[in-house]
Amino acid sequence: MVLEGSGHRVIEAAGEPQAYSLLNNGLDPDLVIYDPSTAIPSGADRLSQLLQCLPAWRICLILGMNDAELRKEALSRGVRHFLNKPVTRENLESLVDALNLPADAGEISSAIAPVIEETRRPNARQSRDVPDGPYLEELGGNQFFLAASPQMLEIHRQVRLLADIDVNVLILGESGTGKEVIAHLIHKNSRRSREKFLKVNCAALPAELLESELFGHRQGAFTGAINDRQGKFEQANRGTLLLDEIGEIDVQMQAKLLHVLQDGQFARLGAQETTKVDVRVLAATNVEIESALIEKSFREDLYYRLAVFTIKVPPLRERREEIPYLTEQIIRRTPAEMTNGFGLNFSSRLMDLALVYDWRGNVRELRNFVTRAIIMRDSQAAARELEEKIAALGGAGTHQAPVDAALPCTGIRSIVRDVKDRTEKEMIQSALDAFGWNRRRAAQYLSMSYRALLYKIQQHHLSPRSGPDPLQLFQNSGFNRKKSVQRVGPERSRG
Repeated sequence: MVLEGSGHRVIEAAGEPQAYSLLNNGLDPDLVIYDPSTAIPSGADRLSQLLQCLPAWRICLILGMNDAELRKEALSRGVRHFLNKPVTRENLESLVDALNLPADAGEISSAIAPVIEETRRPNARQSRDVPDGPYLEELGGNQFFLAASPQMLEIHRQVRLLADIDVNVLILGESGTGKEVIAHLIHKNSRRSREKFLKVNCAALPAELLESELFGHRQGAFTGAINDRQGKFEQANRGTLLLDEIGEIDVQMQAKLLHVLQDGQFARLGAQETTKVDVRVLAATNVEIESALIEKSFREDLYYRLAVFTIKVPPLRERREEIPYLTEQIIRRTPAEMTNGFGLNFSSRLMDLALVYDWRGNVRELRNFVTRAIIMRDSQAAARELEEKIAALGGAGTHQAPVDAALPCTGIRSIVRDVKDRTEKEMIQSALDAFGWNRRRAAQYLSMSYRALLYKIQQHHLSPRSGPDPLQLFQNSGFNRKKSVQRVGPERSRG
């Protein structure tokens, strides 16, 4: 629909045999859009077969974030057009723009350029203040870190800065935002990555059992202590220990924990001698830490001992651009026995609703919703579920963009459209501000064409959060943009 709406004639092949039949019998397309993820044998073999039918510059591959090897192979063989999964309207508009450009072997479609740059230069992110996205890192145990928003890309940059600095870190954020994932990412990128990573849920145990869990006990220290037992601090020696939900422990236990953090020494329950350990402590909590300090429910000296470095994980409603990527990863990682050969297809309607819904439970709620939809095998029912939840919330799509007046009761589609427009506006504004209003970099990050971004800036009346709108200044300067672009050449440095 997008391509035909741009004036292109589209022929859809029902499968590869039909596609090769058309190509071998006179069909000469300007572009073949191909998803090799379902190819058997491998996508690389299928790509070789496709390259025998038409030149590489006429091929566009649809690739996921885990197809780095196939992307390298395609680049080495001259393929210049790529689309990221999940494919969006903006991706296709960028592709249409690329089709109108002169064939330049060194030019790569902007829809995938950030990921290509990361593939070519794997250490490039470490030297950038604001890395380009999206970014995926496997953490083992089916856990992964995904960053496709300025906030999460900044967290990734902070973690890289902490790689060679062995300090305690306090991770703050709402329940379900992925604080434990950030802790795993810190451990993986640290000098202790080859040692143990252990976790203690401080809210799951009463104070007397939590002390034994952390510090261990001697035989006979209390009823049921039939053997000596190491605590988590001893087990994690030379490694990393995550104290999850640390804001829930009582003040007396906080004092004992502070002593361990100060000198690395503690005594098991029932023991006289002390034990010294070398442990990096990461702490996480969804408690409003400032309020807890004011109310004296959390010790100030413990807070400053833990918060040598603080990372605040934003809720999912403040990084909605990551929802399509998270959804793709959740579907891909769902066990085969659960899907039983059935793959959920997120329609554009369902994805629009997912982008609008508030996700109060954050990534955990999104994962549960996608898993439930896969089990039910009914995307229409999943869409109706989100519509009902959005309507129950009064159509509120984001806490960051409050509605000035009550939304008129014009139906769920009107509510979704209104909130989607406000979400789009906020996402574009955030990207522009993150890149210092460098519109070409912002367009590349948003996977949309430069021309489409200029249109959106005008449509939403966007401007820098402080100072005049540089686009408006340019438009008011009296220059004709087309003539100016035509005159830019080797002598453009003259001013």
